[in-house]
This record gives sequence, structure tokens and C-alpha cells, in this order.
Amino acid sequence: KVVEMGQNLAGPYGAQILADLGAEVIKVERPIIGDEMRDKLPKIEGTNVSFALLNRGKKSIQIDLKDKKAKQRLTPLLRNTDIIVEQFRPGVMKRLGLDFLAIKKINPKIIYVSISGYGQDGPKSQIAGHDLNYISTTGLLSLSMGEKNNPVVPPALIADIGAGSYPALINILFALRKRDLEQKGSYIDVSMAEGLFPFMFWGLAKGFSNNGWPSNSDYYLSGGSPRYNIYKTKDDGFVAAAP
Repeated sequence: KVVEMGQNLAGPYGAQILADLGAEVIKVERPIIGDEMRDKLPKIEGTNVSFALLNRGKKSIQIDLKDKKAKQRLTPLLRNTDIIVEQFRPGVMKRLGLDFLAIKKINPKIIYVSISGYGQDGPKSQIAGHDLNYISTTGLLSLSMGEKNNPVVPPALIADIGAGSYPALINILFALRKRDLEQKGSYIDVSMAEGLFPFMFWGLAKGFSNNGWPSNSDYYLSGGSPRYNIYKTKDDGFVAAAP
């Protein structure tokens, strides 16, 4: 049983995979408004399609987490939950009385996952951001950002999914195995920014080996080689060549 407290992408998609695998996922949403993705376009029969893709098969309850009486409705649920996934800014869950230490008192075997931009502590922990911010501040975006007068925004949400959802899911599976062996819960702190560094292994290797830090599209994996590049064709299309 999974309780999901968050919205948009990283947490909901991680919980979605668990739902696809058979978990009972209960999504906690704000009254009336719900997950902000509900009101975005495009829609089919009044339902946002992206929201449906990320939340299919889940259950949903409306609770105002700032209302103490309303929050009491959560206690029986949290007492019998295996996994909590939350994606609020660091410190919010503690102020609400729903942080790991608080939940652990009523459910010692809980597996509690916090997904944030820069982790739960440190100088950047309170800085708000989105995918584009994380891939830029870590340096990933600068490795292949297009021409100087025409920078390119990547079409994939790398930080949310690749550095948020997937690390959360992998560590949840490890924590479940650990609980089988030790009968203990776990706290998992997922930083999307830190999770981006594996995507830059070649750039980091180049820099740390004193071969010079890579810059915009100057390495063979980012457009700096004719044998791994994109070429325009006579019919105004493009061909991706990776010989």
C-alpha cells in the first residue's frame, strides 16, 4: 500500500510504476483543486491526458493537510501503509507533523521517500525549481544546448523521471528487501539535481582526468564528432547518424 503526497511528475510517476505492478496507491490531493495537472490541456472527456497517464489505477482522497481535524483522517491509513512518497519542499512535511520521524512512531516499518530538487538539507535545499533549472545548474544542459543564438530546451524531463522517479523506485525496492531481512523501515532522500550526475559520466571523466572540461557540443557524444551527429537532408528532413 502506497500513499502518494505530491503532484506533477517525479513522485506520481514513481508511484504509477508501483501501481502498474499491483500496489494499492492512494493519492492525497488538495480539496477542490487537487493535483494542478488535472486542469491542464490536452483533455479527453474532461480529464487531462497527462494526468491520466501518470495516475491511472490509483485511488484518490481529498485532505487539507493544514487542517488538523482533516489530517486526523490520515492516521489510520498511514498506520497501515508500506510506502509514503512525498514531493514537497524540504521542511513542509515536518511543519505539517507528517515527516518521517512522526510517521515512524505510529508505523516503525514505514518506507518514506522524499523527492526534492536539491535534497533535504544543504545550501540549495530551499530553492524552488523545475526540470530545466536542475539540468542547467548541474551542468548537463551546457553539454549540448544548441547554437548560442538559438539554445535548445530538451524535449525530455530528465531530472524529474531519470533523476527523480527512477532513483526513488529503485531505492523503494531495495528498502522493501531490507525490511524483509531486518524488519525495519527506511528513509529515502532523493535529490533530482544529484541524480543527474550519472548522465554526465563522460563529461565528468573528461574533466577530472585533466583533459579539459567539455563545453557546448564539443565532445563526440554531444555533437562534436561527424560520426555521431545530425545531418540535414535534401528533403528538409534530418537524419541521425551514429556509425
